[in-house]
Amino acid sequence: MTVRVMLISPAMNAALREARFAGDAPLDASGLRQARSAVGAAPASDLRLRGPSLRCAATADALGLRCDPEPALRDWEMGRWSGARLSEVSADEPDGVAAWLADPSAAPHGGESLLQLCARVGAWLDSPHGGQHGSHRVDGSDGSHEGDDGRVLAVAEPAVIRAAAVHALDLPPQVFWRLDVAPLTVTELSGRSGRWNLRCGRPLPPEPGN
Repeated sequence: MTVRVMLISPAMNAALREARFAGDAPLDASGLRQARSAVGAAPASDLRLRGPSLRCAATADALGLRCDPEPALRDWEMGRWSGARLSEVSADEPDGVAAWLADPSAAPHGGESLLQLCARVGAWLDSPHGGQHGSHRVDGSDGSHEGDDGRVLAVAEPAVIRAAAVHALDLPPQVFWRLDVAPLTVTELSGRSGRWNLRCGRPLPPEPGN
């Protein structure tokens, strides 16, 4: 079955502005305003879910999306680096940061390696209907389910979206570092396991008057 998986990156927060390994940081006031300005702009879907972070939850709420958390879409697990600035970690552990950037199998922070992140997100992507288990199903007014469960919408952290693109296109893992995912953009994957097409970085337009 052909599936369309639409991944929305969450709005800006202080951790992104400060180049921190985010941990579980919420949206700041500016990010919340940006997300609210795009309410109603998310594409139609049959199934909705989100990463379990505060930032993904707040973005989904601000966009007016009712989504359930999906553990497989959790942010990259950064171990003891979580919450620290990249500049701080680079000063304290230069060899560890160099290994992390150069070797996809390295996890000097004690969390997930890049290979583990891509494998985890890839397993979700290749699951039936792009990981529909546990997600919110959009029902028709008569109680029937709209569509054929072929359109999955998820609010997910940028690292998760980058990992999904690497897996879907069977790219070398080092390409992950060359992919940018801007806040409040839609990355769309259509196809099925082993054969995906990619549409990158479409911004969510604000509703007229917002």
